[in-house]
Amino acid sequence: MKFNALTRTFLAAGMLLTVLPGQAETINLQQAVEMSLTADPRIKEREQLIEAAKGLVQEVEGEGGWRIRANLFVGLAPQVEGGFYQDGAYSGTTPRTDGHDWNGVSDWSRLDFALIHPLYTFGKIEHYGEAAQGKVDITRGELQATRADTVFDAKRAYFAFLTARDVRAFLEDMQDRLNKAIKSAERDLKEETGETRQSDLYSLQTAKGMIDKYVHQARAVEKISLDGLKVLTGIDMKSNLTVADERIEPVPFPQVDLADFQARALQDRPEMLQLEAGLRARRALVEAKKADRLPDIYAGVIGQGAYASQRDTLDNPYIQDPFNGYGVTPVVGVRWDSIFGAADAKVNQAQAELEALNHKKAFAVLGIPFEVGQAYANAEANFASQRDLAVGAAAARRWMVASLADFSAGLEGADKVAEAIRNYALTQVEYLRTINDYNINVAQLARLTGELK
Repeated sequence: MKFNALTRTFLAAGMLLTVLPGQAETINLQQAVEMSLTADPRIKEREQLIEAAKGLVQEVEGEGGWRIRANLFVGLAPQVEGGFYQDGAYSGTTPRTDGHDWNGVSDWSRLDFALIHPLYTFGKIEHYGEAAQGKVDITRGELQATRADTVFDAKRAYFAFLTARDVRAFLEDMQDRLNKAIKSAERDLKEETGETRQSDLYSLQTAKGMIDKYVHQARAVEKISLDGLKVLTGIDMKSNLTVADERIEPVPFPQVDLADFQARALQDRPEMLQLEAGLRARRALVEAKKADRLPDIYAGVIGQGAYASQRDTLDNPYIQDPFNGYGVTPVVGVRWDSIFGAADAKVNQAQAELEALNHKKAFAVLGIPFEVGQAYANAEANFASQRDLAVGAAAARRWMVASLADFSAGLEGADKVAEAIRNYALTQVEYLRTINDYNINVAQLARLTGELK
């Protein structure tokens, strides 16, 4: 098959595109959250567990429908010809007396079956069904909790990357400034101008060593947090990923007071919804265990049939041949299968588990407001801290710039310059980290109050 020049050109271009690295994908915080919610396998796992719990509900509902019990087998039976006889002669109603003689074997097929439908179970099906529905609601709460965890993890990775990137860029700038100061000090010492002492050079080199360490750490955190963001959002690890934000900024402080946060947590938090569902399920389970001690009333059809090809049919209404014959009849009955001591123990066990869950709810009612209050207090503290550190970092920068200018003019020693650079670096890095901590505090508040965004 021949290709023209234009076709070959398109094919070559297509092959080239397949080997070129993909374009960088840029996402913002909201997109990172949405992509994480779509890609997280833990969420998909919880969704399948919900389907499994729904299957349990269907199974319980099926207990109220028709059920069949049947047994069919094939075996061997003694071969018999005729009816009642004695000494080889038929005698009408006279029982046979020579039945021990072996006359051969016959194939034998037998079927026993019962087709029944519960009429009244004293609440077993209803209570077990309610308990199974509680399991569904509990699993849905687990799904909501997992989604909240995913949102929090995505925000934490996003803010961690922004912080590490800003810290790395800032410290690299400090490296450049220190390198210039060190070169200036080395030049002065070489020219013996008398403006720089050897101790000044040592001071600058000491500061550079500390800055270099923090730069390496910031680069590592930047890479780890970016890789973590790729994992959460489902982006291939080899793909290029960038974020839309140019720098980390403090998110707005929530315009909700602490009491409202605590009330919202007690009402909307997934754990509280799970507790309520668990209590409903446990109460239903206690009632179901009590109902297990009572019988079931049912109606249906039962029957049996047997056939042996080498046995004549015994036509006698008073005597049945278990190897050859059939019978079917409608029935109404009571079925009771209960071990009294074990049944009472199961009721006591279910009641104890219900009481344990009640105590757990009481602890949650006390503990959740405290947990929310703790996160709120941390958010308030870090919000105020980052504002004060912004002022301090600006002052430290002015101090560093003035010290570098004085050092260049020969009015300031290198040790003063090193001290100014160290203080500026520490204050600025602490400022960026505090913004990150504050943003995580706000994300944690949303998580603790059941927000899924």
